Amino acid sequence: MTHRPPAPTAPRRALRTAVAAGAGLTAAAALVLAGTGSATARPAAAGSTTVTPAGHHFAANLTGNATFKAGAVTVTCAVSSSQPTSPTGADDANRVPAAPDNGNAAGPVGGPLNAPTYSSCRTSMPGVSATVTTSGSWGVSVQHGSPSAANLAMPRGGLVVRTSGLANCTVTAAPDGAATVAGTWTNGAPSRLTFTNAAVPVDVVGGFGCPTSATSSVFNAAYTVTDVTDPASQITVGP
Repeated sequence: MTHRPPAPTAPRRALRTAVAAGAGLTAAAALVLAGTGSATARPAAAGSTTVTPAGHHFAANLTGNATFKAGAVTVTCAVSSSQPTSPTGADDANRVPAAPDNGNAAGPVGGPLNAPTYSSCRTSMPGVSATVTTSGSWGVSVQHGSPSAANLAMPRGGLVVRTSGLANCTVTAAPDGAATVAGTWTNGAPSRLTFTNAAVPVDVVGGFGCPTSATSSVFNAAYTVTDVTDPASQITVGP
């Protein structure tokens, strides 16, 4: 009889999912940078990554506005954050992995993330209001580099934008499966997670005024990332 190892726990599966998403995106980006049209192009090997302090919980808070643009419609939200369930608890969400999992000799480091919330949202269309809801299991991974990459793993249908008023639309992000949103990480006091013109697949339904032909949305946002386990410390990404 062949011995099979026990299935990984839910937190470990979430960690591996986030790391795999980050690694896949890093490889794809390297292939594009190597040049298109070459049958022999290969993605560059990922370098090492270490996130510190190991085991600390973190919070991500929006600075400025977050915008979602689909077709000619832009939704702008002034408030957004992702908070740990408990700054001292055992929950792995919004937590730097404990050592040695906070380091990876050949790729990104990641883990589960509590779904970010969005509020105080408005649209670019007069007489049209918007709400943004999120759900499901999210993840985040980072890869040390120049600059360091940060990838947000979004579950299928994990973000929904609904508009009401003169235009009643529903925009569902990642409608066909999990998606990865590419961003960058900058160490600092606090550190910063930035998404600039990041493409997110969407499905849009609705009537007059809704961008129903749009298949992707452009996402822009910047978050400060703070250590809530020890506010005197900073979450940093290194080799």
